[in-house]
Amino acid sequence: MKKIITLFTVACSSALLSVFLFSQWKAQSSPVTPLQNTTPIQRVNYAFANSAESAPTDFVSAAERSIDAVVHVKNTATDDSPRSYFDFFYGRQDGGKRIGTGSGVIVSPDGYIITNNHVIEDATLIEVTMNNNKRYPAELVGTDPFTDIAVLKIDAVDLPYLYFADSDLTKIGQWVLAIGNPFNLNSTVTAGIISAKSRDLNKNDQKNQSFIQTDAAVNMGNSGGALVNTRGELIGINTAISTLSGGFEGYSFAVPSNIAQKVFEDLVEYGSIQKGLLGIRGGAITPEFIAQENLTETEGVYISSISKGMGADLAGLKTGDVIQAVDGKKIREFSDLTGYLESKRPGDKVEVTYSRDGRVKTANVLLKKLNIGYLGDMSMENLSEKELKEMRLDHGVRVIDSGRYLSRRIEAGNIITQINDTPIHSIEDVNAIELRDIEFLEYRNNEGEIRQLVFGY
Repeated sequence: MKKIITLFTVACSSALLSVFLFSQWKAQSSPVTPLQNTTPIQRVNYAFANSAESAPTDFVSAAERSIDAVVHVKNTATDDSPRSYFDFFYGRQDGGKRIGTGSGVIVSPDGYIITNNHVIEDATLIEVTMNNNKRYPAELVGTDPFTDIAVLKIDAVDLPYLYFADSDLTKIGQWVLAIGNPFNLNSTVTAGIISAKSRDLNKNDQKNQSFIQTDAAVNMGNSGGALVNTRGELIGINTAISTLSGGFEGYSFAVPSNIAQKVFEDLVEYGSIQKGLLGIRGGAITPEFIAQENLTETEGVYISSISKGMGADLAGLKTGDVIQAVDGKKIREFSDLTGYLESKRPGDKVEVTYSRDGRVKTANVLLKKLNIGYLGDMSMENLSEKELKEMRLDHGVRVIDSGRYLSRRIEAGNIITQINDTPIHSIEDVNAIELRDIEFLEYRNNEGEIRQLVFGY
């Protein structure tokens, strides 16, 4: 009996000790919340994604819709000149033949093809090879060196072709495919994204480029090929690369489809380019220009001069205004403006949003044909048939302002009749000539004498 009582006592003591130790441990491990802090705990709402993978992008259907509409373009030109830098890239056959290759895009089932002007420039023979290896001789319909677009025609029907998409709707970061024939490798497809828009590769020339920039791999032979979206619709014509080595180094450039389509329609319907212009001269706003002119705007196109009688003048725009948008399209730099207007024709109206003295205004501007041309800082205007007849001339343009460089030789009122070997009938002829290419010009002075001005080297 005594032994049982002893065991019972030990058991009770152990139990009491265990309860005491557990209560002490519980008290030390539980956080102490002050009574005055009665703010309820707010739960964070969140959810887990089903997968960490990116959304799938299918290039297969876009490639299948596009690849048969992209052709190989071969041009042959007679060339008796010494071997040149051009020959290093394109090669030359015996008999003084120069062979150039590139790509083209079929844009109608009856055989109209868009390519680059530089792909077929100076060609005496053009041949097109389809993706199914059928070959056709091609006729040159027309070219526009300013946009580097040319149109060909082959005698065929029921051809695969691409639809034009609205290139203004493309966005930076959007997936694209470049399709062409680099290094004579037919039907090559590469993928990338749009990395920039409204890109002007040379702000000092007169071409006012507005390229779509992508990182899709493009090399020699891709020129004139298709840039398409993931639906297989044409958003650009591949034209150039930025390179130091001569090969692809990460950036390629395409003429937007809106510009290519407008040039195509002009060449087919009119035989020449119909440019609708505001009638201004200006440039993009830069940080230096903001400080110089004390501007409040940080983006846009600053109007430095207005052409009298053109749409901007008649709509009330003035020197010093800053164009901020056209038809709701934001204008950040000059290539945004020129790129949009390249898709318009004379007679079209656009809504221009501009700022003047800190106030935002809008004006509806009628686009017109160019009536003033520029050669460096010399400005010229067209002559009417009546004026030409009175001067006993059949062509020429009149100098409005000779500028500071040529003012000692050419005065206002002189008539420019020829530049190099090109007779000048209109200011379009003047603007088609690069300033650096001019060797001499012929003009009639105010005394009626025909003179020549030769540019030395």
